[in-house]
This record gives sequence, C-alpha cells and structure tokens, in this order.
Amino acid sequence: MNEWTQILLIGIIVFITHALEGITGFGCTVLALPFVAMLLGIKTTVPVLAVLAWLLAGYIVIISWKQIVWKEYFFIVLYVGLGLPFGMLLFRYLPEEGLKGLLSLLMIGVGINGILKTRKRSLPELSILETQTNLQTTTNKNTFMRTILFMGGVIHGAFVSGGPFVVIYASKALPDKSLFRVSLCLLWFTLNTVWIIQFTLFDQLSWTPEMGRTLLTTLPFLAVGILTGNYLHRLVNEYYFRLIVYATLFVSGLILLFSVLKIYSLITL
Repeated sequence: MNEWTQILLIGIIVFITHALEGITGFGCTVLALPFVAMLLGIKTTVPVLAVLAWLLAGYIVIISWKQIVWKEYFFIVLYVGLGLPFGMLLFRYLPEEGLKGLLSLLMIGVGINGILKTRKRSLPELSILETQTNLQTTTNKNTFMRTILFMGGVIHGAFVSGGPFVVIYASKALPDKSLFRVSLCLLWFTLNTVWIIQFTLFDQLSWTPEMGRTLLTTLPFLAVGILTGNYLHRLVNEYYFRLIVYATLFVSGLILLFSVLKIYSLITL
C-alpha cells in the first residue's frame, strides 16, 4: 500500500468515527482503533487518536459550555480518574488482547440491551426528558456503578477508549442528548489532557515523526467530521439519539472483538 492510499484510508476512518462522536459524545477512538491500528500499529495509533479525540472534545465543550452538568461530571471524573493510572501501566506492560476481548463482549451486551429497552419506549416518553429544565439523576450511585466508572478509567488509560463503561452510567444519569454529549466530551477532554501530558513527559515511547505526519494529514478529515457530527446532532431526536448511542456500542464491540480474534488466530497459526 502506498503512502497516499494509507493517508486516505486513515482520513476516511477519522471522518466517519469523529462525525459519529460529534453526534453522540463518544465512540470515535474505540471505533477507529482496530482499523487504524492495522495500518499504523497500536503504539502509533493510540497517541494519534488521543490527540484527535482531545481536539474534538474541546470543540464540543467550547460551543456547549453552558449545558455541562457539573455534578455528574465531577462524580464521573473522580472514579474514572482513579482507574486512569492503572490503565497507563497496562498500556506499557500488559498484552492487550485479553483486556480488549472482555471490553468487546461487554460493549455488545450493553448495546443490545440498550437497543431493546429504547425500542420499548415511545417517542413522546423520551421527548418529556428533552424538555425537563431541572435534571434529576435517576442512577443509583452504588458500588456496581462506581466499579463500572473505575473500569472505564482503566480502559481509557490503556487504549484511550473507556467510553463504553462510562456510557453505561451516563445514559441513565444524563437523559437529555445535549447534556449527555457535552458532559462526556468534557470528561474526554480532561482525561486525554492527562494522558497526553503523561505520554509526552514520562513515557519512554514518546512522539515520533510518523505520529506527527499522521496528525497533520488527518486534521482536515477531523474538521469536516466535527462539523458534520455537530450538524446531525441538532437534527436527531431523543429516541433516535439513544438508538444511535447503543448501536454505536454494539458495532464498536463487534469491530473490537473481530480485531482481537483476528490477532489471536494469527498468533496461534
């Protein structure tokens, strides 16, 4: 494969996945990771996707700052932040296939469950949530939910893609689509800032010319993806927004599981 073909393929992946995150508030990294990693390798892909996701999240936060639910943001960031250092260690020392396999199965299960539950609810029921002015958190902040958020931090520290775990909590705690999106984007912006600083200052791998070239060539695709996703976010109602969220989880899980099984089959040949 020549260099320009590779750049185009990566650019298309970045456009599609980041447009989707522009709609939902999550998913760009976990969707893009298997495909870009096949072209660049995991050690180059993770830092590049971390920066792209950081730029996207920063844009969403800037344009929707007033809609952030600070109470939920601080609760999520506390428990996700506790898991982040463990994930950073895993990125350096632990084989990734087992961890990604478990993550993919969880994503598939949560995606299917969410789609089925959403389809049972009528559009008027979901529209009521959209018009609420005083958001009341319906999620019980029990040990299970705290553990889910902690695991989200571990996965995010390792692969910059802990969104599926956080979505399990946030989909219940933040019923309005715009509040959901911007609060999650602030979380990704915070976590990716920590990740990028840690990687730049303390990681022995550090940045490479290949990473720099990939970032520069994908920026135009990122910009178009952000604008497209933000436009579509305004058009999608609550019912279809939730279907898109859970469908994203389901498809992401399938893609991740396929990439793990393919890697495993190559190892065992």
